[in-house]
Amino acid sequence: MDFDKAWKKALSETEIIRSRVQILSSYTNTPVPYILLSESSINDGDTVVRKGSVIVKKPALIIPPHNPQFYGFEFDQEEKFEQNSFINFLLIRGVAFPSLKYDNRTHCLDVFEGRLSTAVNHYNKNLQFAEDIKTGLIVAPDDCWQFSLLLFIGTQINRDAENDIKKLLDKYRKNLGDQN
Repeated sequence: MDFDKAWKKALSETEIIRSRVQILSSYTNTPVPYILLSESSINDGDTVVRKGSVIVKKPALIIPPHNPQFYGFEFDQEEKFEQNSFINFLLIRGVAFPSLKYDNRTHCLDVFEGRLSTAVNHYNKNLQFAEDIKTGLIVAPDDCWQFSLLLFIGTQINRDAENDIKKLLDKYRKNLGDQN
């Protein structure tokens, strides 16, 4: 997989239809369920549906000094995936993930018999009907879905950063009050 081409394609073609409403936990592992839809490259007019969950381990602003670790993203099945090369690829482009573990667990790979727009409407309505505030809905190119999924996770972490800062400050103030 050509990381550079895939990254640029994911940046230009990824669409987050529905973000998760529920915030990430600052102190425990957070499963981030998703439904990722892509136009099928095999069956014209069909949609590839990936359902899964990325386990984000303790997403907080105070992070350990080691590199992030990515599991289950299947960047390249033919060659051994070199995490350091991938992390360097992201860093050169100004992209940094907190040094945590990101464990993708795709539990369902299916085909929706219908166009991408029909699949988006179908899954969006299902999530709304179920009042699901945890699951994200993402449209992505099929050949670089991994990058699109990382973009989705990155937006969730970024969105929750303000909440993490508030929690850290509240905890600090409480500890200060306990010392007095």
